[in-house]
Amino acid sequence: MFAPLRIRVPAAIACAMLVVALSPVAAQTAGPGLAPIVPQTPGFTSKPVLVAPITGVEGKELVLISVTLAPGASSPAHTHPGDCYGTVLEGTMELRVAGQEPRRLTAGESYSTLANPVHQFTNVGDTPVRLLNALVVEKGKPRTVPQSEPVK
Repeated sequence: MFAPLRIRVPAAIACAMLVVALSPVAAQTAGPGLAPIVPQTPGFTSKPVLVAPITGVEGKELVLISVTLAPGASSPAHTHPGDCYGTVLEGTMELRVAGQEPRRLTAGESYSTLANPVHQFTNVGDTPVRLLNALVVEKGKPRTVPQSEPVK
């Protein structure tokens, strides 16, 4: 069994994640026209809910992404050119990262993937999974790079 991952997240990122996670109004008003950054597949949806600069860090931005997985659904395999920090808000999911053992995570547990490893989320429960991911990426560059092969 995995212990919850303890991640040191800068206070500004942690506060932004908390505001979005607890505020449906914030998610609805964060920015119309924010397009999904991963191809949507049956049972999988992702939507940026906030894109913001990071004080004192030129050329980088924070992107908060709301993710929902229906029971049995998976995200497409993908990479990020920056670090990804996330938390499970509801449900039980498996995180598969290339070269690592799969990790099962439940509501209240967190995870991180550093830039570039191929990874994928799968709902292994019988209720929807809701995730909130925070990406720290370069402004103007692709935030997500879909991969053709699933993570094994």
